[in-house]
Amino acid sequence: MIQDVVEVTLLAYEQTLPACIPLNIQETQMQTMQVISIAAVLLLAHCAYVHGREARQPWKAKAMLVFGDSTVDPGNNNRLLTDFKANFLPYGKDFLDGRPTGRFCDGRLATDFIAETLGIAKSIPAFLDPNLTPQQRKLGVSFASASSGYDELTAIQAGVLTITKQIEYLRHYKVQLRKLEGPVQSQKTIEDALVVISAGTNDFVQNYYFYDNRSKEFTEPKYEDYLISLMSGYIKEINKLGAKRFVLVGVPPMGCLPVVKTLTAAEGCFVQYNDVAKSFNSKIVKQLDVLKKQLGLKAAYLDIYKIFEDVTSNPTKYGFAEISKGCCGSGTIEFGQSCKGQKTCDDPTKFMYWDAIHPTQQMYKILADEGIKEVAEDVLV
Repeated sequence: MIQDVVEVTLLAYEQTLPACIPLNIQETQMQTMQVISIAAVLLLAHCAYVHGREARQPWKAKAMLVFGDSTVDPGNNNRLLTDFKANFLPYGKDFLDGRPTGRFCDGRLATDFIAETLGIAKSIPAFLDPNLTPQQRKLGVSFASASSGYDELTAIQAGVLTITKQIEYLRHYKVQLRKLEGPVQSQKTIEDALVVISAGTNDFVQNYYFYDNRSKEFTEPKYEDYLISLMSGYIKEINKLGAKRFVLVGVPPMGCLPVVKTLTAAEGCFVQYNDVAKSFNSKIVKQLDVLKKQLGLKAAYLDIYKIFEDVTSNPTKYGFAEISKGCCGSGTIEFGQSCKGQKTCDDPTKFMYWDAIHPTQQMYKILADEGIKEVAEDVLV
């Protein structure tokens, strides 16, 4: 009899019993606590944890609103007169339906995986997508634009959407949502939405270093401060429009990007760029703490630098065989138009980078999985 209980309980535990129905001791005819199996104890503990977690962490975000650059642009640039596009193969070859969408990746982005984890949708669409459905609008959109940044000059040079323009589109989105849901529900959707902002890399790599624009006006620390002031202003504007839950994504180890290593002829990662990334990220954290107190926000910093660093130090732990170059072309210089029509590696899941700048779908999933653990307590309760 006890063996039967153990087997049944283990099976239930392995399936995690979504309803977490407690074991009925009388039905199993157990007379004393001594006959309760280890598996039963594990199951009861698991159910207690699940119910306790649900009581502590009601996941309120029912929609996502996304701002930033190519790390979170699902295809807005498709509608712009710019060369910074990815609406052609091999981009998108591993997307849900195997077609290019404008994402600078072989498949989904981190924001897509986060949305799926939250039960919102399997992907977050571009606001400028002409085929956007009413239901998709209700679940949130991305206003992000590849090659954009906190600095307006970064976006203007590339002919893409500045974050100021992205926020203007948020105003249009609110009008659309109001027509779909009415004034009360649409306001609640915005208030409960998870706002993700991911930018900064282009400001440094593209605008400050490679094009040498802002380096004539600012020292590196002063440019960091300038970007932080802009970031702070954007958050305040988005908050005025009703948003209350923010995730600020830091910049990655910029000196480790394959294209940076190629152009700087660095043997390993280019230390100077990584030092700037760490300095800038530390300032994001400090400013976010200030804004949380000033505005009463639920906000969190997503430390992707740390995640990239861990993956680089322990690639096999995450299933990667190649962490120094991309899957597209030579993997050292190609991205965007120069990746068009190029041959790709046989198995992108073994590569950290898809092209010479952007992560693979597999890496984005890791960023999403690790990231949601960091921010859930701060923004989703």
